[in-house]
Amino acid sequence: MLADTLAAIVPVDDSLATAVQARLDNLTKPPGSLGRLEALTKSLAGMSGNASPRVSPPGVIVFAADHGVAEEGVSAFPQEVTAQMVANFAAGGAAINVFARQIGARLEVVDVGVKGIVEGDGVVVDKVRPGTANFAREDAMSLAEAERAIEVGIRAAARSHAAGCCCLIVGEMGIANTTASSALLAALSGRPVTRLVGQGTGIDISRLAHKAGVIEGALAARQPDSARPLEMLAKLGGLEIAAMAGAYLGAAARRMPILVDGFIATVAALVACRLAPALRGYLIFGHRSCEPGHDVALELLDAEPLLDMQLRLGEGTGAALAFPLLEAACRMLSEMATFDSAGVAGAAPES
Repeated sequence: MLADTLAAIVPVDDSLATAVQARLDNLTKPPGSLGRLEALTKSLAGMSGNASPRVSPPGVIVFAADHGVAEEGVSAFPQEVTAQMVANFAAGGAAINVFARQIGARLEVVDVGVKGIVEGDGVVVDKVRPGTANFAREDAMSLAEAERAIEVGIRAAARSHAAGCCCLIVGEMGIANTTASSALLAALSGRPVTRLVGQGTGIDISRLAHKAGVIEGALAARQPDSARPLEMLAKLGGLEIAAMAGAYLGAAARRMPILVDGFIATVAALVACRLAPALRGYLIFGHRSCEPGHDVALELLDAEPLLDMQLRLGEGTGAALAFPLLEAACRMLSEMATFDSAGVAGAAPES
């Protein structure tokens, strides 16, 4: 499944940009006056292969899994919170539930590796294993498990596409997943760990040094190779991070625009782009997290996010908040009058 998905990802269709630009310039506004929204419209057209792109209805997928590295005391919350939050998602009480309802999204929660039994309406159990091993002491998972987790994400993206979703938002839940994401980013970027780690779920400043030390020790012990992204996921990653990477790949293979959330989601995108560089053309970055490593991950992907609201919740919330901008871009192109249709004089030609 992974090999077939990678083979199906083609570069975005840049040939549509000229036609879309011509229509944008004929809409009843000064050329370029809607700024980045106009560039966003052209990007969406290239991703979908449609000069009149649509992003509604959006699909939201939240992948949940536990992390063995939580044993090292790197999070402010106990590991049981992962399963408890999945139950909250199922009950409709989390922030992502609220924002998904607001934008009319199809929401699916996928248990790819929660330690314990979770169930409820809208929860798909596609568990690879009940949480990763503690990567401070051993590899987080096997290569086969990492690939299986990626394929969980590919299947989830396929379900969203089959349900009629035109755009994908991917979120996550997993206590200690900022630790795993920081470790992956350190391996991918070569930057000092102390410049990448943040407070995650809210650890105090004094515990940041401990978190960085755990990651530094794991990097020394695991010796990840950034040129081998699947192996790197197996050594340091989380099951939900691998599934997120898979969902991005599965969506791109179906030419679905992907709205990327915050720090963890961006690290998953970075890993996925190492597996399929053409994926980058299908990614739109929803917001800039206040996790310090997010700026580094965005820099590596040459990405400028749409919003900067000092968020660090995850779940897909920042991307869901940014989604109305994508909808506005599509509606601008399809619903605004042209100078001719409105009987409005266009700009005078330059002399």
